[in-house]
Amino acid sequence: MPPRRKRAAAALSFTAMHSGSILLIWLAGVTLVQLLPPLTLTLALGSALLLAFAFAPQRARRLVRRVRIFLLVIAVLFAWFTPGEAVIRAWPSLSPSREGLEMAYLHGARLLVVVCAVALLLERLPADRLVSGLYALCRPLACAGLSAERLALRLMLVFRYVEGGAGRGWKDWLGGQDEGEEAPVLLRRERLGWVEGTMFCGLVLAWAGWLWW
Repeated sequence: MPPRRKRAAAALSFTAMHSGSILLIWLAGVTLVQLLPPLTLTLALGSALLLAFAFAPQRARRLVRRVRIFLLVIAVLFAWFTPGEAVIRAWPSLSPSREGLEMAYLHGARLLVVVCAVALLLERLPADRLVSGLYALCRPLACAGLSAERLALRLMLVFRYVEGGAGRGWKDWLGGQDEGEEAPVLLRRERLGWVEGTMFCGLVLAWAGWLWW
């Protein structure tokens, strides 16, 4: 099969997947990142950055720029406020600790991998399908009093205005400008099958086991 047809088939199979399944796979990957050892985490970070800037360059650049302050805070807090061996032995009171630098790298790398994963998810999964997947996954929580419909519709509105939908931004909100009626919010419903239900239960059990351990 030619390369173009292979890429088209891969894109088609990804689109044909239930959005709830895509979110479950994404959540499993994000959860797994928190458990990776330093060497494997480094490989995952390099792969995530390569994929994000190859397939979602603008979104990845924007998200990384938005978390740069958090990365700086992580570096300062862990590197300079974690007890351990001073890197610069001549000025131990001003030097970051070796253990602090290691912890800062681990937490910063995990954050960057998650940011790249978010960029890829938002780039490849439309907002309506993303909200539809969240709606499908939240439906079993209705027994606890959570309204899946309200949560999905609110998320749809958030995505619409964050992405600059309907021609309005936060400056228009503050200025009180009215540009007419908004487009109706449509919630796509994708039926959650037994495969997604099994994956959801397995992910919840794995997460609970990790927290218990």
